[in-house]
Amino acid sequence: MPKTPEQWLEEVAPKKTRGVFKLFLGYAPGVGKTYSMLSEALRRSSRGEDVVTGVVETHGRASIVELAARIETVSRRQLEYKGTTFEEMDVDAILARAPQVALVDELAHTNIDGSRHHKRYEDVLELLDHNIDVLSTMNVQHIESLGPTVAQITGVQVRETVPDWVMQRVEEIVLADVTPQALQTRMKRGDIYPVERAERALSHFFRPGNLIALRELALRQVTQVVDRSLDAFLAKDGIQQAPAVRERLAVCISSNPAAQSLIARGSRMAEGIRGELYVLYVDTGRDTRPEDQKTLAENIRFAENLGAKVERVAGNSVAAEVAKFVRGNHITQVIFGRSARTGMQKLLYLSAIQRFLQNAPGVDVHIITQEVR
Repeated sequence: MPKTPEQWLEEVAPKKTRGVFKLFLGYAPGVGKTYSMLSEALRRSSRGEDVVTGVVETHGRASIVELAARIETVSRRQLEYKGTTFEEMDVDAILARAPQVALVDELAHTNIDGSRHHKRYEDVLELLDHNIDVLSTMNVQHIESLGPTVAQITGVQVRETVPDWVMQRVEEIVLADVTPQALQTRMKRGDIYPVERAERALSHFFRPGNLIALRELALRQVTQVVDRSLDAFLAKDGIQQAPAVRERLAVCISSNPAAQSLIARGSRMAEGIRGELYVLYVDTGRDTRPEDQKTLAENIRFAENLGAKVERVAGNSVAAEVAKFVRGNHITQVIFGRSARTGMQKLLYLSAIQRFLQNAPGVDVHIITQEVR
C-alpha cells in the first residue's frame, strides 16, 4: 500500500528530542491567558494530538471551567503542609501518562514544600526534557528582571518570579491581549474577581495608568521573543547578515540591595540592543558585616538569574579595578549607581567617577540614581 504524503513527511522530518514550549503571556489577571491556552488545547485535540491538563487554575470563572472540563486532566498530587492539604501538579503521573501536549497554568507558581521541584517552571522544564510539548501562562510582571520596574509602576512587589533565562527557552509566545478599558469593564461585571473585590482592585492595581504601562511591557517582551525566533531561523538557513560588533554592558554593584534595580536596568538595556551583560563587584574589604555579605549574595544571585556574567575582583581602588575590567573585557557601556547625594560622600563618589574616566578607554557611562537604603 503506498504511503500517504503525511507518512512521507513524518519519515523525512527530523526527530524531535525536546518538547516545544509555548507561552501565553498577559499583562494582568483577566486578559484571557488561560482561555486562550485551553482553546488551543482543544484545537490540537480535535486534530488528533494527545493533550492532557497538568494544572489549570479556573478561579471559579465559568468560561474556564467549561473549557477545562472538555480536556483530560491528570489528577494532582495531594500534599500536607502545616496541617492543611494542598494540591500540586503531579509530574510523575504526567510522565507516566506520556502525552504529546501538557497544559501547565501559572508558570511562576511556587510549589508547596515536599513537591518534586520548588517552582512550577522547573516542572515544565522536566516535561520538555521528556519530549512533551507544554502550553503555559504567565503575566509579564512575573519576569524577574521586570520586578523593580513593576514595583515602581504599581507599588506592588511581585514575590513569585521566573528567571529571565527561562524566557530564553520559550519557542513560541502568544500575547493574550485586551485593551485596559475592556479589562476594566470585565472587572466591573465581576468576570475576573467577585464584585465585592472589584472596586478595590480598580482603585489599586487595575488603575488605567498601571494597565497601560504593564501592557507596554508585555508587548515589548513578545517582540523580543519574536526577534529571537527570527534570528534563529535566519541563522539556520544561512541568511544571517555579517555579524556586527556586539555591545557589552557592565553594571558595577555593591552590597546595597538597591543594586538589584541597577542590574535589572542593565539587563533590559542589554536585551534592547542584544548585547552581553556583565556584573562587576569590586571587593575593597569593606563589606565584612554578615548582613552585607547576605545582600551581596542576593544581588549576585539576582544577576545570575538574569543571565549576567558575574565577576568579583579585589582591589583598593574601585575606579582602577573597573577601568582594568573594562579594558580587559572590551566593555562598551558601564552603569554606575548614584546614592551618595550630599556632603563628603558625594565628593568621594564624583572623585571616583573622575578617576575612572581618566583611566578607562573610550566607553559610554550611565549614572543611574539609586534609592538610598
